[in-house]
Amino acid sequence: MILTVNIGNTHITVGGYEQNTLKFCGRLHSDPCTTADEYAIGLVSLLSLHGASPEQIEGGILGSVVPVLTGQVLKALHTLCRVRILTVGPGLKSGIKLRLDNPAQLGAELLCGAVAALGECGGPLVVISADTAISMMAVNDRQELVGGVILPGPQLSLDALVKKTAQLPQIDLAAKTPDSILGKSTSACLENGFVLGTASLLDGLAARFCAELGAQTAFYATGSLPLAIRNACRTPIQYRETLITDGLYRIWLRNRKG
Repeated sequence: MILTVNIGNTHITVGGYEQNTLKFCGRLHSDPCTTADEYAIGLVSLLSLHGASPEQIEGGILGSVVPVLTGQVLKALHTLCRVRILTVGPGLKSGIKLRLDNPAQLGAELLCGAVAALGECGGPLVVISADTAISMMAVNDRQELVGGVILPGPQLSLDALVKKTAQLPQIDLAAKTPDSILGKSTSACLENGFVLGTASLLDGLAARFCAELGAQTAFYATGSLPLAIRNACRTPIQYRETLITDGLYRIWLRNRKG
């Protein structure tokens, strides 16, 4: 079994591959206060939940956008199994040329998402990774990663708004897409603002990406982008829950003999 581990700001996503097939995918909570031993216990429990064990792990690969957690999780993995664990970063082959001012600053999840998306589409394409923030990164028709945008995620923005106001309530961003822009209550107005507003924001950015990359640009999303927001977008967005996990595995395949 090959283990893939993606450390995000909210969750740590763990996948297990056997014979090029994803056998399971689960999550642990990202917490800088969690020790390496506690992460090791969590990983063992997650493996057991899916009928696997540390003894089955033949290799692994880790991507992280939370440097403070990288060492802790790597230590936990090495506690569980004495195998080679690759870390996404300079030195690993991805098959994508990075046309950025400082490639080392690129988040691992965006690179992995682009690698997986290129397995379905030759480009141009844009990867939308939604977690605490929403990141959109573009790949041109020459399979070069050429840049993108970062903005606050809707849940982060909602939390900040509720915290800074006296009477605005929390709402469920996973609720159904609003039928009308004309909200009749405070909650409905918030739902319209965050669901339809985020969708309109993404549509506007998508139009700008298409203006630079071409009208046939494909959009792939992964992470915690609610279905209601995706449904409200006028831009066709292909959602892949395991896009980053699949990208990690593809990068491992390119580097397994290293």
